[in-house]
Amino acid sequence: MASAYTILIIDDETNLRRSLAMILQRAGYSVTTAESAQQANQYLEAGAFDLVFLDLKMPEVNGLDLLPSIRQRYPEMPVLILTAHATLESAIEAVRRGARDYLLKPINPEIILTRAQQILSEQQQPKRRREIVGEIQNLLAELNMVDKSDQTDPDTQPTAQSQDPARVLRRGPFTLDLHARYSTFNDKVVTLSPTAFDYLVTLVRHSPNPVSYETLVVESQGYKTTPVEAREMARWRIHELRKAFESDTRNPSYIITVRDVGYRLVT
Repeated sequence: MASAYTILIIDDETNLRRSLAMILQRAGYSVTTAESAQQANQYLEAGAFDLVFLDLKMPEVNGLDLLPSIRQRYPEMPVLILTAHATLESAIEAVRRGARDYLLKPINPEIILTRAQQILSEQQQPKRRREIVGEIQNLLAELNMVDKSDQTDPDTQPTAQSQDPARVLRRGPFTLDLHARYSTFNDKVVTLSPTAFDYLVTLVRHSPNPVSYETLVVESQGYKTTPVEAREMARWRIHELRKAFESDTRNPSYIITVRDVGYRLVT
């Protein structure tokens, strides 16, 4: 249902902001509006939205400058750019930087609603998948605590890994426990987000072969997308993995970029 979705509109033009909000609200969406980047950041600090409409031409901080901080905070939150013909080139650049698409002003209600519905429908499956993964992780963490409290002699208790070797992936210094969903690097536990962990699993399974952007998104997040979108989505997750494992993210030793293809894990 549309009422289950939250939308943020960031635009300094009062009439357009109100008109767009009214169109979306009549369709059943929950809409929040921001007239500046500063106000938008205040709303985004409280949590993610299901969809963001972002105007490119705003005073002080324009949309193209605001987009990277939005993508860094919520890499999977879709952003639709609002632009006039005069800033069309900037809109295309915004798509290159991770925006989902752009729409031309003046706004067309039918196009707005159709595109919003398409994007939100595409997001529904991976969003539910992330929710389920989060619930499973919480249950596993609780189960591990119960197991530890039940252990009387750690030296005589078989570990989960020794009970089920198939649950563990190993490649060089990387070890991944697929059941407990945690990773170690050189025998030290490394904390990753659920999605980043799935990307690492995909890279390890294919290593040392290259993995295309589309394959990374399909196997790690469970849905298909365009090559351009897949590249941008994968780029942020790879950046997260490199921050966790590389001593120099600009000159990575393990997670290597394969130009025009994707990435590969080298160990």
